[in-house]
Formats: sequence, structure tokens, C-alpha cells
Amino acid sequence: MLRTHKLGEADRIVTFLTHHFGQVRAVAKGVRKTNSRFGARVEPFAHVAVQFHQGRGNLDTVTQVITHDAFGGDISRDYGRYTTGSAMLEIAERLTNHEREPAVDQYMLLLGGLRALSKQEHASGLILDAYLLRSMAVAGWAMAFDDCAKCGVPGPHGAFALSAGGVVCPNCRPAGAANPAPQSLELIGALLSSDWAVADASDERTRREVAGLTAAFAQYHLESGLRSLRLVDRTEQVQEADTPPRGES
Repeated sequence: MLRTHKLGEADRIVTFLTHHFGQVRAVAKGVRKTNSRFGARVEPFAHVAVQFHQGRGNLDTVTQVITHDAFGGDISRDYGRYTTGSAMLEIAERLTNHEREPAVDQYMLLLGGLRALSKQEHASGLILDAYLLRSMAVAGWAMAFDDCAKCGVPGPHGAFALSAGGVVCPNCRPAGAANPAPQSLELIGALLSSDWAVADASDERTRREVAGLTAAFAQYHLESGLRSLRLVDRTEQVQEADTPPRGES
């Protein structure tokens, strides 16, 4: 589930990202009552099987919910993971905003990202940036991190331009292009290709630069800000980056 908001005295409108039908909004009746039979199951971060009744209006009605994975418990225990997960849900909602339009790749990316976040498989910031880069690529905005984004000349290239879609060669470089560190471009490539050995070994400075680049890239191409990104707590990422590998001290 992506989002809920109140409807009347006891109901909620719930926004789901479904496997087969993309984004679906439906009314969950009575879920705010203490005796609701599935109130706790229709909360953000939950991975559920849901049955709808399609009425005459714009909104379906939730008739049955079975929980597959309750990610919310693990994610909500830590502020860093919670703000990261909230950003992922907002991004997913923005990238699948055409109701009932299939978005299987976006669904699978979000499910995998939330599962990794709940299990703390990697630093929260890395999971968020990997999800952001991949979901934007699936939506048609793949960030170029090696070959020139404009003319395709093989890289590596050192300049980065949001308007071009990533790194650019000297001939295509526009005024005001950034010059990220080579390690940052390497980390972007690792996150896009699931090379977690490289990603997990990255240092704090590199992660922070990549976080800035990915956030700016997404907001530029979505043509508006992502409110939840401003609230993401990267403290966990810094702590994990400074923690020695298991078995070492």
C-alpha cells in the first residue's frame, strides 16, 4: 500500500500499487473502528493480497485483505528507515499515477526495496538511491553515468548535467555542469547494476554526493519536488558506513 487518508468518520481511501493493474484507489470501510476486521492490514508499507468490489463510482471497495508481508513494523521502528520508506512510497505513487495502468516492473522494484529496507540488508540511503535510480530508469529516465548522455561518445566522462540526463562529454557539456567525483559515478553504476559489494564499500562523502545527484535528477525530470526526500534521515547510512565489517574490530 502506498498511502491512506481519512474518509468520513470511520473509513479510509487507500492507494494500492498492484501487480497486475498498477495503481488502484479503493475505500476501506470501517477500518478506523476498533473492531474492524482488517483495519491494521491496510496501512502503508504492507504487502497484501486484496479483493475489491467494483462499484459504479470512481472508487472500488475493499472486501478482503490477507497480509503477505508486514514491512511496516520493522521499517517504523527506526526513523531513518521510516523516512526512507516514505520517500520510496511517494516516488512509486508519482511514477504510477495513471490508475489501472499495469506497472509490473515498478511493483517489483518497490516490493524488493521495501523488503531490503525492512531486513536492513544495506544502508537505508543506498537502498533509497538504488530504488530511485532504477525506478526512474523503468519510467524512461535512465541516468547516464559512463557514456555521454547526449551524443553517446564512450566514457568515462567527468561532467554531469541534469538537463542532459547524466554525464556528458567535453563537446556536449553545457554551462553550469557539475563535476562529481569518479567514485560517485562508480557508485551510481553499482546501484543501477546491483553491485552491492561496491556500493556497501563506498564512503560517506561519496554516498552523500550520490544522494544529492539522484534527488536532483529525479526532481528535475518529474518537474516538481518530492516532499518526502527533504525529510529523509541519512544518519543510519553514515553509521553503517563507519561500522567495521562483521568479525572485525
